[in-house]
Amino acid sequence: MTLKSQSEILSDFAVSLKLNDIPIDVLNTAKFCIIDTIGVSIFGSQFPWSQKIATYAKSYGSGGKSQVLGSTNTRLHAPYAALVNGAFAHAFEQDSLRKPGAGVHPGATLFPPALAIGQEMSVGGETLLRSFIAGCEVMFRIGSASKHSSEKLGFHAPGLTGVFGAAVSAGLVQGLDSLQLSNALGIAGSLSSGLLAFTKSTRGSEVKRLHLGKACESGVLASRLAYEGFEGPETILEGKFGFLDTFCSSSDSELLTKNLGTEWETSKICLKAYPCHITAHPLIHSLYLLMNKYSFSSIDIQRCDLLVSEKILTHHDIREPRDIKQAQYSVPFCLAIAMDNDASDPSVFREEIVNNPNIVNNCKKITMTAYSDALQRNSWTSTLKVLLKNGSEYIIESDGFVGSPENPLSISQLKQRFLHHTQKCKFVNAENWFNAFLDLENLTNLNQLPDLF
Repeated sequence: MTLKSQSEILSDFAVSLKLNDIPIDVLNTAKFCIIDTIGVSIFGSQFPWSQKIATYAKSYGSGGKSQVLGSTNTRLHAPYAALVNGAFAHAFEQDSLRKPGAGVHPGATLFPPALAIGQEMSVGGETLLRSFIAGCEVMFRIGSASKHSSEKLGFHAPGLTGVFGAAVSAGLVQGLDSLQLSNALGIAGSLSSGLLAFTKSTRGSEVKRLHLGKACESGVLASRLAYEGFEGPETILEGKFGFLDTFCSSSDSELLTKNLGTEWETSKICLKAYPCHITAHPLIHSLYLLMNKYSFSSIDIQRCDLLVSEKILTHHDIREPRDIKQAQYSVPFCLAIAMDNDASDPSVFREEIVNNPNIVNNCKKITMTAYSDALQRNSWTSTLKVLLKNGSEYIIESDGFVGSPENPLSISQLKQRFLHHTQKCKFVNAENWFNAFLDLENLTNLNQLPDLF
C-alpha cells in the first residue's frame, strides 16, 4: 500500500472536518479573528496603496457577487475580491497571526478567499467558519514546519504560506473532495511569492501590502483549477524541490501532521493591539507597564537597552525609515513612537511621524543586542532595560501582549476595536455585521449580509 503524502493527509483531515468536531473555544477564536479581520480590512481600505489595488481589481473584475470590504457596495468576481480584501487586511500592519510566530497571517489569507467564493456560491456561515478553521490548521502547520526560516533567505513568509491556507479555505467552500484539495495544495506551491527587498530599499515598501492579497487571489486560482481537474504534485510540502526543501533554510516535516485533530493550531491565533510588526509588541507592552508603574515619560529616559532575537537585528532594525510602512516594520522606531504616543491608536502612525524630531531622538536612545541563548527562547521574547536620567533602572522580559492567546480580547474589547476601525469609513451596518459574525454558524447565506454602507 502506498503511503499518503503530507498534503494528502492534511486534505483528508480538512475535507472530513465537521463543526461539531471543533471545541467551542476554538470556534470562538476563529470568529473573533474573522470579525477583527473585517474591521482592519475596512480601516485598511482608505490608504493610497489599497486604492491602487482596488482600482486594478475593479478594472478587470467588475460584475461579480463578492463584496469588497471598505468600498461602497462594490462587488467583484471572486479572485479580484479576494485580492483586494487580502491587501486591505494587511494594509496597515493590523491583521492577525500565530503565536509562536510561523510566518502565517490567518485573517488576511483565509477569510478573503472564503468570503469571496462563499458569496459567489451563496453558502452559509457554517461552511465559511469550518473552511476558515481547516485552512488555519493546515497553514499553521506548514508555517510551523518551515521553522519560519524562509525569511532568512529573503522571502516574506506570509506570501509563501498564505497561498496554501487560501487554497484550503477557498477549496472547502467550493466543495472540493480530498483528492482535489490535495491538487489545490500542489498547485498553490507554485504560486507562493513575496520578497523582503522592501525592507532594504529606498522605495517600494508598499509592495508588502500586496503579498497577502496576491496569496488570496492565488488560493482562489489553485482551488478553481483543482475543481476543473488540474493536478498538482502530492509531495509539494515535504518532497524533493517541494516547499520545505526549496523555500526554507531549515524545516521539520514531522510538524506538518503532528497532533492533527487533537492539538488545535487555531487556538494560537493572536490579534494585534498595535498597528506595527509583531516583534515590537512585547516591547511596547513592557514599556507601558513600566511607565504606568513608575510614572515616567520619554523626557525622563536616558537610554533603552534591548535584548532581542537575531531576526529583529537582521530584519527589523530600521533606524531611518523612509515612510510609515518601513517605520511600522522597525522595532526601535515603533518603540520610539510608543514613548510619546498611544501606540494602540492607528491614527498615531501617520506619514509625518517618520520625520518627527522627538521620535527620531527617542530612537537614538535605543540600543539592541541579540540574546546569547536565543535558540532557547520564543522568537518574540524581548528584554527591555530602561535607564532614567535620575539613575533609576528598570528591567522587564516579556513575549506577551494584549491580544495574544494568553491575554485575549474580551467580546467588549473586540467590539470596541471593531467599531473604532469602521467608524471612519462610515460603516452604517457595523453593529449588524459584528453580531452576524459573532453568530456566524447560524447565518444561512453570506449574501444576506447587509450592504456595507
